[in-house]
Amino acid sequence: MSSDMYLNDIEEQPLMAFTEKAYLDYSMYVILDRALPHIGDGMKPVQRRIIYAMSELGLSNVSKHKKSARTVGDVLGKFHPHGDSACYEAMVLMAQPFTYRYPLVDGQGNWGSQDDPKSFAAMRYTEARLSKYAKVFLQELGQGTVDWVPNFDGTMTEPSLLPARLPNVLLNGSTGIAVGMATDIPPHNLREVASACIHLLDKPKADLDELMEIVPGPDYPTDAEIISTPADIRKIYETGHGSVRMRALYEKEQGDIIITALPHQVSGARILEQIAQQMNAKKLPMVEDLRDESDHESPTRLVITPRSNRVDVEGLMNHLFATTDLERTYRVNLNIIGIDGRPKVKNLEGILREWLSFRTETVRRRLSWRLDKVEKRLHILEGLMVAFLNIDEVIAIIRNNDEPKPVLMERFGISDLQAEAILELKLRHLAKLEEMKIREEQDALIAERDELQAILGSERRMKTLIKKELREDMETYGDDRRSPIVQRSAAQALNEADLIPSEPVTVVLSKRGWVRAAKGHDVDAAALNYKTGDEFHDSARGRSNGNAMFLDSTGRVYCVPAHSLPSARSLGEPLSGKIKPPDGARFIAVMMGSDDDRYLLSTSAGYGFIVRLGDIVSKAKAGKAVLTVPEGAEVLIPTRVRDVSSDTIVGINSNGNMLAFPASELPEMARGKGNRLINIAGKAFKEGKEAMVAAASVPQGKQLKVLSGKRHLGLKGAELEVYAGERGKRGSKLPRGFQSVNGIEVVD
Repeated sequence: MSSDMYLNDIEEQPLMAFTEKAYLDYSMYVILDRALPHIGDGMKPVQRRIIYAMSELGLSNVSKHKKSARTVGDVLGKFHPHGDSACYEAMVLMAQPFTYRYPLVDGQGNWGSQDDPKSFAAMRYTEARLSKYAKVFLQELGQGTVDWVPNFDGTMTEPSLLPARLPNVLLNGSTGIAVGMATDIPPHNLREVASACIHLLDKPKADLDELMEIVPGPDYPTDAEIISTPADIRKIYETGHGSVRMRALYEKEQGDIIITALPHQVSGARILEQIAQQMNAKKLPMVEDLRDESDHESPTRLVITPRSNRVDVEGLMNHLFATTDLERTYRVNLNIIGIDGRPKVKNLEGILREWLSFRTETVRRRLSWRLDKVEKRLHILEGLMVAFLNIDEVIAIIRNNDEPKPVLMERFGISDLQAEAILELKLRHLAKLEEMKIREEQDALIAERDELQAILGSERRMKTLIKKELREDMETYGDDRRSPIVQRSAAQALNEADLIPSEPVTVVLSKRGWVRAAKGHDVDAAALNYKTGDEFHDSARGRSNGNAMFLDSTGRVYCVPAHSLPSARSLGEPLSGKIKPPDGARFIAVMMGSDDDRYLLSTSAGYGFIVRLGDIVSKAKAGKAVLTVPEGAEVLIPTRVRDVSSDTIVGINSNGNMLAFPASELPEMARGKGNRLINIAGKAFKEGKEAMVAAASVPQGKQLKVLSGKRHLGLKGAELEVYAGERGKRGSKLPRGFQSVNGIEVVD
């Protein structure tokens, strides 16, 4: 044969057209024949073929288990020419009670565990048979209920669908990823869904709200709570899209926290790993121990031991819900292949109505098939009755004719089918009692035929039959809801500060800006070792879960978590490595306290204000501009204000004047220049001849120590009142010898 003849058989197409068609064909195959379930039986092709192949092997729920490899071999060889591992995994999922709400396969051997669903043994080791629930799909299979199609090689036929008696597409749910679309259908409770179907049959105009009174939400194969709001669940059932949130159950037992149920498909081992990671990172200081006490009696029993009975259990669990898989969100996408063979996202009402139309047609086909059988049998019985009434003549015809069938048909006016039935009669059936049996069978079949015709001819009777069968299946396979629907507030992770142990610390700042933190408040910061050429500058006492707030010479404040500072056993670290101050800025002081603690901020220009620490917190490395520093002025060391209503603000200038006034006269601000504390002559300040050298807040009953050289002056109560005056005035002169002030301190 010449090459030209081969060339004539080649069809030429543009590459774009060919690839577009090829990809479209592949996409439709994946969507319709692999990834999405059909609304009729709620199954994908591989699942349907596994169930059918097992039924053909006689593996009912009352038979002996058979090796899984045998089932997989039959499925692959007869119906599903794909990989054995994928087929076996699909079979395993249908056998796992923690994966399927109503398992279709009853497995024997290692079929995986909730901790590791893929830890199942190889198919040569496990055995399987169909579960009791699988009867829902097979009970009516041979009764003309579904269409049969050729298998992949055309050597036998297989059902295109299984005649499901229940809406399995909702009961067991489904997940799948196709080309350009996916499906995520959550499982539901059998009793609730069947009851909703019955309600729709009784009240065809029922709306979504009525149906949701019966089906309040999904029902997963776990006892964990569904905490989605009713509005969120309604949105899912209305649009076919949304998400469901589940939360683990826990209880308190002798000081321990016992987790008794996990969200769907969540591994207990994974939960322990997530919590242990936080413990190793020192982010869960309130947890002392963690262990898994799960066994056959208690499949889920994770034990969390708090460090003490003062730990807020609810706060801890809220943190774990927010940071681990103890709380999980499941996507919902009700994408299903409908009766018309097209994939579509459907709502709850649409799914139930469409399935009921499928079920109605299935029952109609079953009754019609049975009616045909009954009428055919009645037709045969009529012929047999003719034979019994004319038995002698029938026998004579059979004995005297080589081809008795046409003679019988002509003589008695019977059909070919009836004549064939007469000729196949056994001699033992010629007894007199046989005539009575035929009449009894005729009467029974006539009654059945009349009933079938009545049901097929009446929509009301058809609905009654469907409802009756739904109630029977509810009674046989139904169970109580497993996943309670409970409204809970959203879980919130604890702040980093709440997760850090609250211990007393002293933060120490050196002249050159090196910083460190020492445990405890009884630390002699000045006596610590410093780098050569460096020395103590300032310190502040606070808690390890608080912030150390550093004030620089430009009036900016920087916040550094105290727990992140190096230990005082070392020389510390440069503070500039943790923050980004402006070039040339010097660190003036360090402050610590709660958000409601207040400090006096001031400059040598004589201005200042009271600031609340919570108002100057900043997470920025560049800090926050708080104190406005006039040109030529310097930032003074801030001082703690204990009580605004009773403290006394003291300001001292370089000429030896001191002014005392109530702290209540000074404004509380979050940022700015502040108000005048003590009057400084403007010209003298500009020329560098006069400035405020110190400012402090003196609590009631405390002593102010004025330092001058090696001497100090103690002022308390009435002695301090001598310098009282209006805020912003010049004040009064200090005693001779103390007019050159080095600094001031507040002491007990």
